[in-house]
Amino acid sequence: MDVLSDVIAIMRTGRPRSARVQWHAPWGQRFPAALGSAGFQVILQGTCWLTPPAGGAPIMLSAGDVVFFPHGHGYGLADSPAAPLAEPDCDPLEEAELYASASIGQPLHGTPTVTLCGGYQLDPTRAHPLLGDLPDMVHLPARLGHRAELRAAVDLLGSELDHPRLGTDTIVPALLDMLLLYILRAWFDEQPEQGTVTGWAAALADPAISGALHAIHRDPAHHWTVQTLAAHARLSRAAFSKRFTAMIGQPPLTYLTWWRMTTAARLLHESDAPLSEVATRTGYTSAFAFANAFKREYGTAPGRYRRHNQAGTRNEEQNPA
Repeated sequence: MDVLSDVIAIMRTGRPRSARVQWHAPWGQRFPAALGSAGFQVILQGTCWLTPPAGGAPIMLSAGDVVFFPHGHGYGLADSPAAPLAEPDCDPLEEAELYASASIGQPLHGTPTVTLCGGYQLDPTRAHPLLGDLPDMVHLPARLGHRAELRAAVDLLGSELDHPRLGTDTIVPALLDMLLLYILRAWFDEQPEQGTVTGWAAALADPAISGALHAIHRDPAHHWTVQTLAAHARLSRAAFSKRFTAMIGQPPLTYLTWWRMTTAARLLHESDAPLSEVATRTGYTSAFAFANAFKREYGTAPGRYRRHNQAGTRNEEQNPA
């Protein structure tokens, strides 16, 4: 897998939620902060005003605008900048359904504002530094002829929410994952234009460093060294190490070890593969060497980590929110 796909696959847990909502004026809604989550809003029709997570002046949103909140900070939406915000008891994403279509307010007159909102649960214990580079809010204004794939995903998701049919239970989570990836891709694609010189946006735009990152993610079990990664990036060992560390914030082999342990944690959580297989798939020659490395990273033995996390997953499935 490529880096961005891996980041989402590693961090997202459970099933994402989504709703298509018609808002009839006057209206205002507070979306509370939610630790370990991320969410988005897409304006499908009409206009509204966004109260940003960090406060400040309200921002007017128009049809086609996409707003993403990667760190779960709270925000508000309303039909006017001065409208009071209702408390979260009417948040459509707090309902039991994984996806829904709702109408809020009295449709007495005027054209409603229609939004498509979604929420993702993220595992904070497997937080990737790539998401840490994102601001509290990512605003992608609508621009004619831009991001056709993002618009197509929005249209498909809205259609499934409006008219559920056979297969919708599988299609909606897949479309939500697709939408999340398109949002992140759009944001990262725009950053080099703004002169970013360090961080993940710069790293993914740099052919040498992104090539090394993709190599690590495609085959974490490979016996990578700084020299072999530098050769893959077509740089000298010293130049590669310096550039990688400046952009990623840690040396190449430190990131490699962290990614191997993150991959191992996912395998322990999601599969019953024996420790010897997990060790092999993450670049360790023996289960003993792997167990020692895993305990250094997570403070617990891999077997105990697996039992604890799989028990937690079973409890969530038996007692859904």
